[in-house]
Amino acid sequence: MLLDAPAPVRAPSVDPAFRADVLAGLAARPRAVPALWFYDRAGSELFEKITDLPEYYPTRTETALLAAHCGEVATIVGPGRAVVEFGSGSSTKTPHLLAAIEPAAYVPIDISGEFLQASAAALAADFPKLPIVPVEADFTLPLSPPVGIARMPKLGFFPGSTIGNMVARTAVNLLRAMVETLGEGSMLLIGMDRVKSPDMLVPAYDDAQGVTAAFNLNLLHRINRELDGTVPIDAFRHRAIWNDDYARIEMHLEAVRDAAFTVAGQPFAISAGETIHTENSHKYGPRDARLLLRAGAWTPIREWTDAEGKFALILAEARPAGTAP
Repeated sequence: MLLDAPAPVRAPSVDPAFRADVLAGLAARPRAVPALWFYDRAGSELFEKITDLPEYYPTRTETALLAAHCGEVATIVGPGRAVVEFGSGSSTKTPHLLAAIEPAAYVPIDISGEFLQASAAALAADFPKLPIVPVEADFTLPLSPPVGIARMPKLGFFPGSTIGNMVARTAVNLLRAMVETLGEGSMLLIGMDRVKSPDMLVPAYDDAQGVTAAFNLNLLHRINRELDGTVPIDAFRHRAIWNDDYARIEMHLEAVRDAAFTVAGQPFAISAGETIHTENSHKYGPRDARLLLRAGAWTPIREWTDAEGKFALILAEARPAGTAP
């Protein structure tokens, strides 16, 4: 049962935040553009293809964990909660959760509005009696739940190890924003990728078919299309590297030759070998993950992992702040 959320305030045809982030990021040293801007319609579709690649283990591993343990999640959280999914994308993992916990409503939140509506409609066909209220918004900021949802007990859902895309400070800010959105007493089911061999990690972000490369390069296509850019796409290549100091995979767009171009009327030049840093994917050990959640005002209460320890699902609760310890 797909319901209409309050109509979002429509941004102008060019998102001013996108323009500001791109111009600032290209002018900075080192250059970097936030990974948030990967997800136009084309980027969202490419990411869904990435999740099906043989090298990309996180989706298969997390889906198997959800299938195996959502019954336990249901026992702990109880029926009647509104499930609020942050960065819902195609919602492919969500049916495992919705089928298990008897939710009162489902609220997918995503910045890609067209993709969000299509995904919500597909899910509504599978759960015709479930109120579904899609919200087009930046989920990294505190949000007011739609009317009718605000007073329900809530379960946040943040699968896909997306928390790993953020540096620690930003991740903590996001987790605290989720507390503000969901409220004290809410719960959060979150996926976190574990530290493992670069021999497994690097191919997951640099697949043999080149889908991840197309996903990364699509950011340049978006810049050209939406910001009147003249970026020569063939002057860049996709790179994925393991940065052990930060325990993260980094994605970069590396210039293969000197190039000059304009974006939104502003001139830029890049030399061969320079990069634009586009994404991080941090990996967490068990203690690291629990510490991060506690720093973000969430108390871990249960954890599940696969037999090889590649990935973890953690259930946490937003408890009132207490005194030490």
